[in-house]
Amino acid sequence: MKKCIIIGGADIANYSKVKQFLSPNDFYIYCDSGLKHQPELGYEPDLIVGDFDSFTKPNVAVETIVLPCEKDDTDSVYAVKEAVKRGFDEFLLLGMVGNRLDHTLGNVSVLLFLEQQGKHGVILDDYSEMEVVVEKPVHIPDRYSYFSLLNISGTANGIIIKNAKYPLDQKTITCEYQYGISNEVLPGKTAEVSVADGKLLLIKIW
Repeated sequence: MKKCIIIGGADIANYSKVKQFLSPNDFYIYCDSGLKHQPELGYEPDLIVGDFDSFTKPNVAVETIVLPCEKDDTDSVYAVKEAVKRGFDEFLLLGMVGNRLDHTLGNVSVLLFLEQQGKHGVILDDYSEMEVVVEKPVHIPDRYSYFSLLNISGTANGIIIKNAKYPLDQKTITCEYQYGISNEVLPGKTAEVSVADGKLLLIKIW
């Protein structure tokens, strides 16, 4: 099954890093001003979505969904929902972390939405990769400088971290006390993170 790449309008400085995660076989959805990234990314859109309040609607022979400016869903959220309807299971979100903290946090919550739908999503920015840890253990190679775990839904219990500078064994992280920041994978090891109850946001720092 193809991976769905959804490109938003936040700035991307390191295109060469991002392009390592892309393939010609992927399905590309550009959201409104996310189209500004197309020349550098080098992949034509399979679908364009947006209200075009921040970018001129292109006159191209590509399926385009024009949205109203006043709506509940952002262009990016609408694109994710549309891709779920089309049967995609793997999602990579680019151009989602930028100067607008409200948009950034809203886009991070998309990872929770995808997990709820039984899908897997990753957000890439110029510094990190983000994904949700729920039931299955997630592994972190030592090529990452740091990694952080943030509780993003109530209370997370039964947290285990192995092969890291700061291990945990059946611990709890609450939203009020986020002490799982800036951990390090032990040299030559692969860290493992799991949670028995709750959801964690894993941020792997390049």
